[in-house]
Amino acid sequence: MMSDDNLYNFFPGLVGSPHKPISDATDDYNCFAFAAGINTERWEPSLPWYWPRGAPRRPTREALVAAFRTLHYEPCDGADLEEGFEKVALYASGNLLTHAARQLPSGTWISKLGSGKDIEHKLEAIEGEHYGQVFQIMRRRAPIK
Repeated sequence: MMSDDNLYNFFPGLVGSPHKPISDATDDYNCFAFAAGINTERWEPSLPWYWPRGAPRRPTREALVAAFRTLHYEPCDGADLEEGFEKVALYASGNLLTHAARQLPSGTWISKLGSGKDIEHKLEAIEGEHYGQVFQIMRRRAPIK
């Protein structure tokens, strides 16, 4: 489990930025699955992990976008909260896929940090050396409640 000191070493953008843990640490799922709303399996384009049918099984930006398209997400222009939509943010460092986060109805973002805890955070607070930058925001219509 990652200590707060290690968390801040990995994600210095969290220092002084509002964030809070919302779960215990677990290896049961990863950030890609968690952003998709799944906490029972890992999503990875490499075998033996689950990867959505119809998405190329390659570790590329295009394949990650295609994976979320299988869930009816489409690329969009901004990370601002939009009524009637759910959003995800996809991160990469160079060509390396690193992370995905999901927007909450409040407009804050939620992430699974490696095998650590799930946390609420500002979108840009986890950008940096380890996760790189957001390269794509995607949205889909939220279910009618």
